Amino acid sequence: MKAGTLRPAGTLRPAGTLLRAGLAVVTLLPLAELVVTALHPPGTYPPGLTWPDDPHWSNFATAFRSGHADRALLSGALLVLAVVPAVLALSTAAGYALARLPLPGRRVVSGLFLVGLVLPREAIVLPLYQQVRDLNLLDTTAGLALALSAVHLPFGVLWMRTHFASTPAEPAECARVDGAGPWAVLRYVHLPLAGDALRSLALLLCVWTWNHLLFALVLVDDPLRRTAAGALDAFQGRWGTDVPLLCAGALLVTAPVVVALALTHHRFADALVRGVAFR
Repeated sequence: MKAGTLRPAGTLRPAGTLLRAGLAVVTLLPLAELVVTALHPPGTYPPGLTWPDDPHWSNFATAFRSGHADRALLSGALLVLAVVPAVLALSTAAGYALARLPLPGRRVVSGLFLVGLVLPREAIVLPLYQQVRDLNLLDTTAGLALALSAVHLPFGVLWMRTHFASTPAEPAECARVDGAGPWAVLRYVHLPLAGDALRSLALLLCVWTWNHLLFALVLVDDPLRRTAAGALDAFQGRWGTDVPLLCAGALLVTAPVVVALALTHHRFADALVRGVAFR
């Protein structure tokens, strides 16, 4: 091949920039339409992406009051605070054991967690309902938190197992030579190296818990004790014909997730690039 026939890598950057810009537009356009629709007069049907002549910012206050958004957001936050730390702790311990400890049958156990990962949620909702009912935890935040923790745990265990299996073995071996036990190795060697994996997993768990709908509808009757998405479903049933108010309520519910993703997307992307995600 003659010299000069290969194009430098820099010539591909404009195409990549255009692709990223196109993806950003496709992602942000529905959000922009949601915001514009929420500013139209209540009870109207806005004609697409058109800015109203008189923006009704009061729609957000009306949706907040009529939908009891304060209680719905508080319920969603309590569920996140209950589910995420529990799943992180259990996933870290189980992932470390399956990746680094010589446990008998650990491949079988990993396979069982994989089955739990791919099992459809609809297939387990009935037995899960019966178990929560037998524990007398129906229509409680604790019962919903336990159910969501159980559902998220297989992914968390496999996520952390993949991370621990991909970390270098030399630091752990040196710690064992110095007399450190398995838990000391986890605490002083592996956990300091697992920051990106834990932060990324925590972000995913927050988003999934906040947006979960199926178990919230089945296990909890009171809409204001469900997840944020469950509360929004009840709000839709009340204001389904008022499109601007419905869009305003949807924005109130999704705002915490959007802010969290906007603030942490760089760390999340770095974790994926470093191989924390499944390979």
